[in-house]
Amino acid sequence: MSIQLILKQRAEFLAVLCGGSSAEPLDCVLDLLLAWEVLVWEDYLNIRVAEKPLCSNVRQLLDVVYDKGEDACSLFLAAINQILPEEQKAGLCFGKGCAVVGKIRPDTATLTLLADRPVLVTKLRDNIDGALNVLLTTGCFTIKDCDGVQLPVYTPSQQVRRLLDQVKFKGETAAKTLLQYLEQTEPTRPNPEDEESHLSADCLLYQKKLRSSVAAQSLFLSTYGGTGRFSLDDIYTDGLLEVMDGSGETTTLGLEDVVGPIGTLNEDADTILLSGEAGSGKSTLLQRLHLLWAREALLTNTFLLFPFSCRKLNAEHRELSLKGLLFLHCCWPDRSQDEVFQYILDHPHMVLFTFDGLDEFKQGFTDEERHCCPTKQVPIPVLLFNLLQGTLMKGVLKVVTSRPQAVGPSLKRYLRKEVHLKGFSPGGINCFVKKHHSDPAMARRVIESLQSNTVLLGLCHIPVFCWIVTKCHQELLGGQDGIPQTITDVYLLVLQHFFQRKSSQPQGVLGKAWLEEHLDTVLKLGQLALEGLEASCYVFSGYEMQRNGLTEQDVSMGFLIYCNDLSVTDCKHYEFLHITLQCFFAALYVVLNRNNNRSAISRLFQPQDRQLSGLSQRCLGHCIDPSVEEVKTHVAETPNLQITAQFVSGLFSQQHHNLLLDCCPTAVRERKFKQVVKSLSKGMQRHFKSIPRPVEGEKKSMHAMPSFVWLIKCIYEMQDNSIAQDAVTKLDVEHLKLTYCNIGPVECTALAYVLKYLRNPVGLQLDNNTIGDVGVEQLLPCLHICHSLYLRNNNISDEGIRKLLEKGMKCESFQKIALFNNKLTDACTQNFACLLKAKQNFLSLKLGNNNITCIGAEQLAEGLSYNQSLQYLGLWGNKIGDRGAEALATALKNNTSLIWLSLVDNGVGNAGTCALAKLVSQSKTLGELWLSKNCISRDGVECLIEALKINYSIKEVWLRRNNLSPEEEEELSKQESRLTF
Repeated sequence: MSIQLILKQRAEFLAVLCGGSSAEPLDCVLDLLLAWEVLVWEDYLNIRVAEKPLCSNVRQLLDVVYDKGEDACSLFLAAINQILPEEQKAGLCFGKGCAVVGKIRPDTATLTLLADRPVLVTKLRDNIDGALNVLLTTGCFTIKDCDGVQLPVYTPSQQVRRLLDQVKFKGETAAKTLLQYLEQTEPTRPNPEDEESHLSADCLLYQKKLRSSVAAQSLFLSTYGGTGRFSLDDIYTDGLLEVMDGSGETTTLGLEDVVGPIGTLNEDADTILLSGEAGSGKSTLLQRLHLLWAREALLTNTFLLFPFSCRKLNAEHRELSLKGLLFLHCCWPDRSQDEVFQYILDHPHMVLFTFDGLDEFKQGFTDEERHCCPTKQVPIPVLLFNLLQGTLMKGVLKVVTSRPQAVGPSLKRYLRKEVHLKGFSPGGINCFVKKHHSDPAMARRVIESLQSNTVLLGLCHIPVFCWIVTKCHQELLGGQDGIPQTITDVYLLVLQHFFQRKSSQPQGVLGKAWLEEHLDTVLKLGQLALEGLEASCYVFSGYEMQRNGLTEQDVSMGFLIYCNDLSVTDCKHYEFLHITLQCFFAALYVVLNRNNNRSAISRLFQPQDRQLSGLSQRCLGHCIDPSVEEVKTHVAETPNLQITAQFVSGLFSQQHHNLLLDCCPTAVRERKFKQVVKSLSKGMQRHFKSIPRPVEGEKKSMHAMPSFVWLIKCIYEMQDNSIAQDAVTKLDVEHLKLTYCNIGPVECTALAYVLKYLRNPVGLQLDNNTIGDVGVEQLLPCLHICHSLYLRNNNISDEGIRKLLEKGMKCESFQKIALFNNKLTDACTQNFACLLKAKQNFLSLKLGNNNITCIGAEQLAEGLSYNQSLQYLGLWGNKIGDRGAEALATALKNNTSLIWLSLVDNGVGNAGTCALAKLVSQSKTLGELWLSKNCISRDGVECLIEALKINYSIKEVWLRRNNLSPEEEEELSKQESRLTF
């Protein structure tokens, strides 16, 4: 029975609906239950109480549904099943399900809003400004209503729900106005079903064949898959997808949103960039998109989908027309080719192109050569670039995957939006491991091993590393060399695993000199890999294999896989399992080949502008955008060379000394080691020399470029404390800025390893990265050297902050922290209270745009009442309300240090303002009070005016966008000039 399932799984439902401290899962369930008439409006209001913690609201929902009986419980289970991602359904039981009975369409507009609520949330998410404008101009809404809907603390979906709630309160007229607006803004594009009714039989036959072809290509995991066939359905795990709007705010996306409207910055462009670092899962995500389209489970408005691999397009030397590109590279029509192609030309909005691996395309993007004729044959680069910029086939959406560094400004002009793939969340890692191991006990052992080693856990946020660890679990769990600490450790694990799998010894046991035993194979593969990187080549013909002396036995080791779609009977083609594996073999060759040629290491570590004479035509040429002059002198390495350099650094780690001892003469190896150390030292010195002199009155700061992070990662791979110490011994700055540098847990590990050796404390600014809770834990070893830590917009939750503050309380230098735009709730404020009690030198606490309520403010107030050092307190964009403001005001009444307080956009009304007025009248240090975007009316402002008459040390009180008319604002500002409206 459904009632019993809810009772038994109450704790589990509470966990999934409160997961990540986001209210979105609960809101989605409530939308469905309102639409299905399980809940009435009064139920909804009693459940969704803003002032209560999320967990209290979820418990209230469970109680209400339980009280309504078996049918309501069945529908609740159906709603949960519908909204949860697959990884969160594991272990939950939803019963036999309950069909939603079709209801008679409501006869009023307000009831229609409830019946269609789930659909309306999606429709309005990108039209909320237009809807508010219509409601405002028709008199249904006031400016105050609009402001209440668009509070920055709310996500787009939450803003839509607030809009729908407000419209319902306004009545039938407002509801009709909103519905009429939505009818007018319905897409004018033809309905695919209507289109299909007029399609010829040949077009429909071609669609069927294309779906079958795409499904066949996508059914098995192609990435990392050379050593076994994995069903994509069995193994696919969602990664974290984010898109950034024009103001720099990020929104989390689902797979279906990749080609949707969310995050669109340029409506006139057709190209969507899916960017992510090597191994982040871009190709696999695209493959999943293809498979779901082929099954008609996603992209249902797309009639035809054409998938392309840029790696394979590199091998196409013929000139082709658009028609030839589509039919020769994707799917050939059995008949009526001209009719099918004409349909594509006439209906671009029904077609989707995908291009995987633009960073692997040999020629850099250029918009110099225009081409707009779909039947004219031109070189592949001309065809591709004109498709991306929209000169050819305008209106067709194109999804392109690439590493971020490979996309220059000339291509970015033609982007509709850029979606960032950030790898796995902690839950995603667990899900991936469980899918790889049919034995639950083994999966549990691997997960426990990861969780006990946060360095390895940090690596596993990158899917390719997670695959490696899962694939090599036996070596990982039983390894004598300890748990891997670096990326090089992980790839040596792969090497050992593959050789052990092919070992002729009993039970596949390898001796201690296993690398030396297979050195010939390693060097041949390494030479092939390095030559390929230098020529931007990732697919190798049988001739190239033969030229490097590779035999069938070498190929059978499994590092190379056979390219079916690029091979014909007389010419086979091969590629490495993954691009990072090609980089690893290239690094092995650089380190282990016995010649003393130093140029290979120089090419890896020296800046680009010193290599252009000979190298630009080979390994760097494809990364230089000829349409941008300044790129030619910009110091930057290609991503593949940087990865190879990291591996080279890691192979010189003392930990691997014995393994490499007999593989290369000691003298040669030592000379190479010194060259790497010297290159890293020079690279760091170049950064330090670029630090400008500080402006008078400002701190000396260094804004590090991504190549600085790469150098730090190379130093970490070497695992040599003296090298790390020497690297930063000459760094003399007070502030180190590393914003928008794609820093995740892996980079945090490396940063902490090196920065802990700084001579003097610094402010470390890591805003707008992907650090998360695991990354925060990786930063702890260098927290003692941070006087300030800035972690805005980093997907950090209460658990990460708990560990950070436990360490922070013991660090004398740690005095400031900024955590705007994260996932913090009331659960973390107790930790901050303890910090404020313990550290009487703590100066600044900024927690804006999180999910802190009055309960959290009260807990924070307890700590503030004991603290006499805090100067800056920022809580804007939370939900503390009057009760929270009163608690803070009471706690600060005897404070002698606070000079700045911000409670902007917190739902503070007159009661809270009057309490703050008492603080204003008593404080001898407070200089600025920010109360804009609250609910303060004239009475509250008059309390402040009376307080300001007593205290002349207050410089400004900000009160913009409160409940005051323009006339009241003008009158009150004349009474007190320090009020800013």
